[in-house]
Parts: sequence; C-alpha cells; structure tokens
Amino acid sequence: MKSFFSQPQDQPIKLLLLGAGELGKELTIEAQRMGINVVAVDRYNNAPAMQVAQSSRVINMLDAVQLAQLIKDEKPDLIVPEIEAIATAALIKAEQAGFRVVPSAKAADLTLNRKGIRHLAAEELGIETSDYRFVDNYPDFCKAVETIGLPCVVKPVISSSGKGQTIVREPSEFESAWRVSQEAGRAGAGEVIVESFIKYDFEITQLTVQHAQGVTFCEPIGHLQQAGDYIESWQPQALTATTMAKVREMSEKITTALGGWGIFGVEFFIRGEDVIFSEVSPRPHDTGMVTMVSQDLSQFALHLRAILGLPIPAIKNFEPSASKPLLGTGQGNHITYTGVAQALTQTGTQVRLFGKPEINGQRRLGVCLATARSLNAARKKVNDMAVAIAIHINSKDI
Repeated sequence: MKSFFSQPQDQPIKLLLLGAGELGKELTIEAQRMGINVVAVDRYNNAPAMQVAQSSRVINMLDAVQLAQLIKDEKPDLIVPEIEAIATAALIKAEQAGFRVVPSAKAADLTLNRKGIRHLAAEELGIETSDYRFVDNYPDFCKAVETIGLPCVVKPVISSSGKGQTIVREPSEFESAWRVSQEAGRAGAGEVIVESFIKYDFEITQLTVQHAQGVTFCEPIGHLQQAGDYIESWQPQALTATTMAKVREMSEKITTALGGWGIFGVEFFIRGEDVIFSEVSPRPHDTGMVTMVSQDLSQFALHLRAILGLPIPAIKNFEPSASKPLLGTGQGNHITYTGVAQALTQTGTQVRLFGKPEINGQRRLGVCLATARSLNAARKKVNDMAVAIAIHINSKDI
C-alpha cells in the first residue's frame, strides 16, 4: 500500500467513518486537519462525530444491504470502522471490490465478536488466554459455567463498554447472568462467552501501531474497569523488562495476523511476570483517550497517519498522565454540566465533553484529562475533576 500523499489527488480524500461516537469525533478532527472529507455514520442522528464531520448518514450498520448501498453511494477512499457491531460481510465484499477497509476487512470481521478473535489468539497463534466456552442456549450455558468453575465472567459475543457483562460467583446467579447477556448485547440475544475469572495484579492496554515503516508501540496504559467499562486509565504503566517484552511480542503477533495499517488496542491481564491476552480492538481504544495529553501524537493522530501511509517517528511522551470518564445516569435529551470551571483550576488539566444528544440509562458523556509530575498526582487530579463536575439530565421538546 502507498501513501495517499504520494501523488496529486483529483479531489479530497473521502473517509467513511462507521460509528460516530467520541472516539470517532477525535479521529474526525484529526482527519480534517489533513484536509480529509469525513462522512460520519451511526444508528442515530447528531452523534458526536457527526457534529464535526462534513456530512453524515444514519443507518443500521448491522444490516449488510444498507451498509453495502451506503458504500456504493459514497465511494469512499477509506472505510474506517469505529465500532465492532458492523455487518462485516459487506466490508469483506467492499474490500474484494477494491475499497480500502481500515485496518483490514479481516480485522473487522474477526473482532466483530469475541469468538473470532479468541480462536485466532488462543488456537491459531498459541497466545495465553483465560479458559473459555462459547454457548448459545441456557442449558449449555449452565454446563459451561460448571465446567469453567466459579467465579467466571459472562459476556455477549458482541457488546461494547461492558454492556451485558457479569461475574457469576454462585449458582443462584446463573439465570440473571444469562438474562443480562441476552438483553444487553449490541446485536441482541445470541451467543455468549463464558470464561474463567483471572486473578491478576493489574490490566493494561498496549496501543500498537502497524504502519508503512513497521510497528510502533506506545507506552503501556494501565486502567481500571467496572462491569467491563473503563473508569480510569493512566500512562505510563510500569512493567518489568521481561513483562514488557512479552506484551510487545504478543501484541505484534496478533496485530500482524489481523493485518493492515492502523492502531490496535491490545488488552492484557498482568500477574507477576505472566501476561494473559484479554481482547483486541483494531481501532483507537477508550482507555487510550489519555494519549490526548500524554503524547505528542495521540492515538487518533497515530491511527490517521498509519492509515494514510505517513511516517510515524518516535513518539514523544510528556509527564505522567491520567484520564477518567464522566458517566451520566438517567434519561433525557437535554444534558448540561456545572462545575467545569472548578475542575479546570489546576494546571495540566483538560475536559472534553462529547456532545451526546441523549441518554437512556448509563452513558459516557465526557472525559477528564490531567498531567502531573507523578502518576499518583495525575490520577488524583482526574478524580478531583470528576467529583467537581455535575451532570444534569432533563427532557426537552425537540
């Protein structure tokens, strides 16, 4: 593949962004800095990336017919998935027809659900993972839990931000865990993964960039999760030399197998010097929002450079940094904030509000970012910031 800037262009590069959430918004901003025409697509109107893109479309991205028609109509130079829940069969056909899917249709297809990527990592590449079973009905689910043992983790094969994920600690929780997995998955009821509960010291995300000049690694990102969704991340997470070597070897192994250029968020459990693979996303990662203040090139800038075939020199890291999402809970279409001024009184702090138009339940609405001389100080800053900001949710006639 060649750089998009290796020869004159007849017209601006067109990027079809599939998924217009907060990560897509930041990627759109980076793309526009390079003169790229972005078409932001999501299942609802006025999604964050739509607010900054040149144009937008609302479709059901799990509908292969709708997605194929959209690609045919827009004729994009780049098709960039920002979420997992996409009809990947349409992406495979588009790639076969000559369209460029980022990082590749194979990567999008294998990471659409946890089954494809787990088979690749554990069975084809021999990377250490938790013990697991895939099931699609309640009797088999009960057998799988009994085989794996308690406690265990239950997740829909297609989900995001921890939706539908539960930890089963005793037999009385079987039924409720199954019900949650069937009701909260991104693609509705269906197959789930039952996996052993890993006792670990901490979790990390290794942002790995596959690009024209090779492979570049960001400093490891430590993070905390709650119900499968991240509630804090920081960079750098200290690792021993042995652990770092294992993390990077595994990351490069799996991202090379997925193929294509772009950034990959590879998640691991760390236990002593043991490294256990968890998941991989072939796109910017939510825990990687910390890179908006921790590095000279954020994960979004790196992703764009990679997919355009542009050079990625050494990444410059600033002070230790942390991020904490602002989580809102409620129902309404009028979301406002107070306390932002108080949150920004300390040096080295930033707040990003995503501009999501509505909420129904719990939703990530913004993020607090901070740098400091130490990780502890940066983490204290973002926690203080999140406490200072109040989210107000009301309904308003549109």
